[in-house]
This record gives sequence, structure tokens and C-alpha cells, in this order.
Amino acid sequence: MLGSIVIIASTFVPRMGGDHGDKARVIQTMLFMAAINTLLQTILGTRLPTVMTASFAFTLPVLSIINDYSDRTFRSEHERFEVTMRTIQGSLIVSSFVNIFIGFSKAWGNFTRFFSPIVIVPVVCVVGLGLFARGFPLLGNCVEIGLPMLILLVISQQYLKRVFPRAHNILERFALLLCIGLIWAFAAILTESGAYNNAKEQTKQSCRTDRTFLISSAPWVRIPYPFQWGKPIFRASHVFGMMGAALVTSAESTGTYFAAARLAGATPPPASVISHSIGLQGVGMLLEGIFGAAVGTTASVENVGLLGLTHIGSRRVVQISTAFMFFFSIFGKFGAFFASIPLPIFAAIYCVLFGIVAAVGITFIQFANNNSLRNIYVLGLSLFLGISIPQYFISNTTPNGVGPVRTDGIWFDDIVNTIFSSSPTVAIIVGTLLDNTLDAKYSADDRGLAWWRPFQSRKGDSRNEEFYSLPVRIREYIPSRYL
Repeated sequence: MLGSIVIIASTFVPRMGGDHGDKARVIQTMLFMAAINTLLQTILGTRLPTVMTASFAFTLPVLSIINDYSDRTFRSEHERFEVTMRTIQGSLIVSSFVNIFIGFSKAWGNFTRFFSPIVIVPVVCVVGLGLFARGFPLLGNCVEIGLPMLILLVISQQYLKRVFPRAHNILERFALLLCIGLIWAFAAILTESGAYNNAKEQTKQSCRTDRTFLISSAPWVRIPYPFQWGKPIFRASHVFGMMGAALVTSAESTGTYFAAARLAGATPPPASVISHSIGLQGVGMLLEGIFGAAVGTTASVENVGLLGLTHIGSRRVVQISTAFMFFFSIFGKFGAFFASIPLPIFAAIYCVLFGIVAAVGITFIQFANNNSLRNIYVLGLSLFLGISIPQYFISNTTPNGVGPVRTDGIWFDDIVNTIFSSSPTVAIIVGTLLDNTLDAKYSADDRGLAWWRPFQSRKGDSRNEEFYSLPVRIREYIPSRYL
């Protein structure tokens, strides 16, 4: 998860005018809020073993805010950074009520009732495949580190456990950590030996272990606190773009939750569970706005892939892991040490984890008729457009975050460009529309609805209570209409 947070902070903070110390504090804040949101979701939300992390869906709205202040005069770059962060804070606070409303009003849950296995297949697939740019393209920035990491991970985690059956459990669960340590040490040796002294600047940034400057600039002890950057700034033009990103995170998290349930051996989450988890995600976004995070959160795709890699689907394990998140976010030097891992190492891990999530989506086809040409048409078009349309929007977006839709209303541009830059969102729109309008009434059996419908209600399947019921003492204080 640190990989995504470091990428986001490294992308935004320098453009805001922040220095290395500001970047370290932003990383600490996002990690701190990820821990809080993970606890919220595993205790009160879906109850699935999912980790919440910073979302890339907020890229365009945040860049829009940065561009708005780029041509203004400030007394210092640090002041520009703080004003930008305060504007992001205000936008997150207001846009959080979109998720709170669609979640706790059950609007999102009612929308998911239109899903079927035919819709879930492309949605979950593109949750993984849509992130391909963070895989080998990022690994390729430093092949001598990223490629050995990928090869070593596959060999140690898959092949060695079959060669040495007695070490099966150890290799299955700890091979990833072992590989990270070995390749990280290899990268440090290359750095200290001067292998990159005459390399290009981009190569140095990707390969060297000392280019993040986080360890030297991070404070030893610092607890993120509310309104740490100052009073939030509320501007309507920026709020609307954030609202579009809030909707996108709802779609992305929904696909991730279905993947997590499949890998953890749980039944597909009922509509009511999905709905109040999205509402809680809005509460988490509200807290992020208050504490001053750079972006909102979404369910972590890479950690769902980790469920399939390690075969550990314990909710308790994820809850315990939040203790490490709190530790690294408060004791900044320790967190900065691990955040200095070169990004191509993370990219090699993503190649495996995102691939697992994409493959999980394909498994849902077994519950529908995969010989039906109607289903093949819906699947093919949803999957292709779910990758192709976002790729068009991303490839035609300028480095300053100006997308292909350009009208006189920047707020409208931000909403449309953000929504259609998200693969899961596009797949949900196309798949749901086609599956419910194309000969839907006469294809219920082919669509797998006989298998699917019992899971849509909390009481539709006896196993739903086992996986998704809230802790007993908490349920006593929550009105039944919200359960």
C-alpha cells in the first residue's frame, strides 16, 4: 500500500510547492487515515479483510486545484502548498456527503441489485486490468531491479514451495517479504557502488534508494491532527470535480469488495452491506478532509490480490495490520524508511497482485451460461470498453490534468473526465445497461440470476450472517433500517 501512497504524494506535493518535509507529512497523514478507514470498514463496513488506501481517482480534481493556484502570487512556495491543501480539504469535506448520501440512503445498494454475474465479471476484471500502467510500464523504469523482483517472487512463492513441501506455508506467506528485502538490498548495493552516478535523472529517481529524501526530512514523532494545514477553503468549482471522484471510488470499491469476498471464501456481499460500506467510505472521506489528506480513499486492489497470493483471508489479520499503519504514520522515520523502497519493486508486485484480481473476475462466469452468445456480447463489449474508453481519456489528458472533454465549465469537465477515466466505473455503466436491457427478461437463467439473487438479501442465504453480521454489542445501537 505504501507504493500507491508514495506515488500520489510524489506526484502532487512538488506541484503544490511543497518540499520534501511536506511530502513526508502528507504520506504520514494518508497512511494514518488509511488505518482509520481500514478499521471502520472491517468493524462496521463490509467486514471483509480489505485494506483502505489512497485513491488515484482524485488525480484530475486535485490537478485542477493545483493549476488554479499555479499562476497566483504567494509570499513563498510553502504558502502556496498550504493554500492548495486547504482547498483540497474543503473539497473533500463537501464531496464526502455524496458517498454518505448514496450509501446510507441505500441508493447505491439498490443500484447493485441490477448486477448479475455477467456484470460482475468485467467489473472485477478491469479493477485489476485497468491498473496495468502501474505494472510493467512502471517496472520498466528500472528493469535491473524490477525484473529480478518479479522473477524471484514467482519462483520463490510458487515453485519453491512445491520443491520443498515442508516449507510450503512459510514460502506461501513470507516469500513476498523475503523477495522485497533481497531486491531492496540489491538496489542499495547498486546505489552505493555508484552504478547510477552517470545515469539519466529519471533512472536515478526510479532505481536509487536515496532519491525520495523522506528519511532525512520526516519527523521522528508526529501525530496528524485536524486542520493541520489551516482552515479549509470551499470553492464550488472544485467541489464538483471531487464529487465525480467520490462516485468513482464507490464503483471501484464495489468491484474490489466482490473480488475480496471471492478470495476470502465469503458469499458475494449483499446490497445492504455494500450500501452502508459506501456510506462509511464517505465518513472516512469526511475525516480525511478534516485531517488534511491529499486525496480520498478506496479499497486497496493490491491487498485483495495479496489474499489470493498468501491464502490468508482473516479479518483479524487486517485489523492487526492497522497497528503497523498507525506506528509508521506517527513515527515518521520508520515509515519513511520503508517508503524509500524503489517504486519498480512495488510495480513487480503489482504485476502479480493485479493479475490475480483480474483472474478472480473471470471465475464469476461459471455461475452464468458461458455458451450464451448474448452473454458473450455483453461481456466482450463491457470488458473492452471498460479498458478502451479510460485509455482514450488518460492518453488525451495533458500533464496538467486537462482531459479531452473541454467546455466553458471546468467543474463539468472534471466530473466527466474523472468518471470516464475509471475502468470499473465505465464497466459498471456499460455492463449494467446492456445486461438489463438486452433480452433481460427471457435470459434470467443464462445471466445466473438463480444463483445470484439469494445473496442480494442479508437473509437470502444462511451464510451471509456468518460473514457480514456486525459485532453483537454494536448491532444493539444501530437502527435495523441501516443494517
